[in-house]
Amino acid sequence: MKRLICIISISFIAFSSCVNNGEVRRDRVKRPKLVVGLVVDQMRWDYLYRFYDLYGNDGFKRLLKDGFNCQNTMVNYLPANTAPGHSCIYTGSVPSIHGIAGNNWIDENGKKWYCVDDPNVKSVLGISSMSPSTLLTTTITDELRLATNFQSRVFGVAIKDRGSILPSGHLGNAAYFYNDSLGVFTTTTYYAKPFQNPDWLQAFNKRKVVDSLTKLNWKPLLAQKEYNQSVDYSAYYGKICKAEKVASFPHMVDTFNDANRFSALKTMPAGNTYTLMMAKACRDGEKLGQGDNTDFLAISLSSTDYAGHTYAPNSMEVEDMYLRLDREIAELLKYLDETEGRNNYLLFLTADHAAAHNAIFLKDRDVPAEVVGFSGKVPDLNYYLKEQLHLDSFTRYVQDIINYQVFLDNNLIKSTGADRQHIKDLVMDWLKTQSGIAYVMDMENISKSPVPEPIRSMAINGYNRRRSGCIQYVMDPGWYDFGNANGITLTGTTHGSWNPYDTHIPLLWYGWGVPKGETHTVVNMTDISATLAAMLHIQMPNGCIGKPIVELIK
Repeated sequence: MKRLICIISISFIAFSSCVNNGEVRRDRVKRPKLVVGLVVDQMRWDYLYRFYDLYGNDGFKRLLKDGFNCQNTMVNYLPANTAPGHSCIYTGSVPSIHGIAGNNWIDENGKKWYCVDDPNVKSVLGISSMSPSTLLTTTITDELRLATNFQSRVFGVAIKDRGSILPSGHLGNAAYFYNDSLGVFTTTTYYAKPFQNPDWLQAFNKRKVVDSLTKLNWKPLLAQKEYNQSVDYSAYYGKICKAEKVASFPHMVDTFNDANRFSALKTMPAGNTYTLMMAKACRDGEKLGQGDNTDFLAISLSSTDYAGHTYAPNSMEVEDMYLRLDREIAELLKYLDETEGRNNYLLFLTADHAAAHNAIFLKDRDVPAEVVGFSGKVPDLNYYLKEQLHLDSFTRYVQDIINYQVFLDNNLIKSTGADRQHIKDLVMDWLKTQSGIAYVMDMENISKSPVPEPIRSMAINGYNRRRSGCIQYVMDPGWYDFGNANGITLTGTTHGSWNPYDTHIPLLWYGWGVPKGETHTVVNMTDISATLAAMLHIQMPNGCIGKPIVELIK
């Protein structure tokens, strides 16, 4: 009897302890207050170590020391470009499935698209009409919103529109990007209802931060002799920035007119400063991390990509960019420690793609490399087809060459009754005669293409039959396609190939639930969202093909 009374008493006490003002308390799923996704556009994995000696202790080194480092994280599709990269990180999927086949593409009807084009929306400031409508799958941010009955809030911030819109997903509360005509951040009517920016953003824009930042110009952080990972400027292979008369460092932009100053900001470290200031203003204005559900702030730093394209990896500018970024990351971590609490936020840092060395820089040092411009050879290819098909007049059967892919004008081929397969065979024959072409694949008959792994799988993962060219070509290592109808660009650099210099990216995890350590096991970019889903106890995005990184979450 005494035992029965004891059990009843314990049960009553336990029940009473779960009741508060008549409501039953429930254990909540353990999740961080805030997730911060930090994508450093065009960051090569080796930048973690190449500039390591000059980094401080509170930025990259803090993430490396106290976080978890996935040392061999790879992009597993083609092309390795910005829009597919951001889409892959947040969907756990590849272009074949999520549909973002490049920054630009031509659809099956011959219409040219920019990755976030949407004629059905308007920009709050400016003329851009953009949304995530072209993205065919959900994102991890969408799934977080769905898992919490839309109580979690999601915001994206980036200078590039695609760098904020695609990570925010279809259900994001807002995506903010830079209008370089006005020097302010804005959004589109896909998010802004009513048709205006929120009060906190209007206040932020009124501060005219861009004016203050550009008046500081871009001067070296250190003495020139301390930049031991850069070539001498006299031997340098970069571009002359818009409105500059000569290539020189420092870059003095304070005398530029407004339009050129606002544009120059994108290529300067100040662009990262401005983006992170905006991200903090968004966090404060929306009170992210302060509710009962996990919020998500997706930040993409675009200026590293603009600078990389302009100056290339061996430039003093790129080295200076990352030394300054190290300090920016330290400030961001300090800010999150203060606002969320040191163990209450989860942060991951990665890149959407990496970048090649400047080909001429390599050639001058006897490394096999070259730059070509196949998009500028479309007329030559069509003249070749005219001769081989014995046509009476010039016919543009090849519409364009984008993303190392050949796009045929299928409507024209159909209307003229031409043999499409024969045209494809002729195009592939022509490509095989061009210098620097290693492989040519008929993506509609991939089984007939003798291409080694992982190139073969990467091409398949990147092929979307409605948005990709039917023929994919692959360059020799060190070669890249960096030109247009106006000629070949020999300065700066680019990306987009299968090679490790384009596809080996950093992946660092830090904060809530993250153990200290590292893994050298190969991790794919598609595994990022799968891992986030496992950590947050939510469903993977509906096109996710990745796997959780078990070393991180076990």
